[in-house]
Amino acid sequence: MPSTTFIKPNSSNVDTPIELFFSYSHKDEDMRDQLANHLSLMQKQGLIKAWHDREITAGREWEGEIDQNLNNAKIILLLISANFLASNYCYDIEMKRAMERHEKKEACVVPIILKSVDWSDAPFGRLQALPKDAKPIDLWTNQDEAFKNVTLGIKQLVKQLKS
Repeated sequence: MPSTTFIKPNSSNVDTPIELFFSYSHKDEDMRDQLANHLSLMQKQGLIKAWHDREITAGREWEGEIDQNLNNAKIILLLISANFLASNYCYDIEMKRAMERHEKKEACVVPIILKSVDWSDAPFGRLQALPKDAKPIDLWTNQDEAFKNVTLGIKQLVKQLKS
């Protein structure tokens, strides 16, 4: 798990949930849903407030909603697959903004490796990924174990951010 001492201190108190943003391809929505389910206890405990673009309601300006949530998140999860890398919006807009915020120490970007793909030369290729050993979730014999591993890594990061 990456060190979090690089993130600028937050003036909010420790009881405030950490805002978490999912950056993902809609083609991987089922895996995003599974991860969200695994993170649901942390959300119910008030440790995190997770957000993804499917929460945008009718009549809202979607790009502005995405920008606002991406810019407010302290943890940005990049759900990595060939679909993510091929998506111009995920890669060129969301990932680039996430990495800018990471470089400025405003947020922590965590690649979550959903499916086998060569991501080593991507801008986030130097970041510690989840699950353990960056083994793609779809290659785990028991995918619930993979999602549990990711959840535990995020839980550890949240605790570091809150301390």
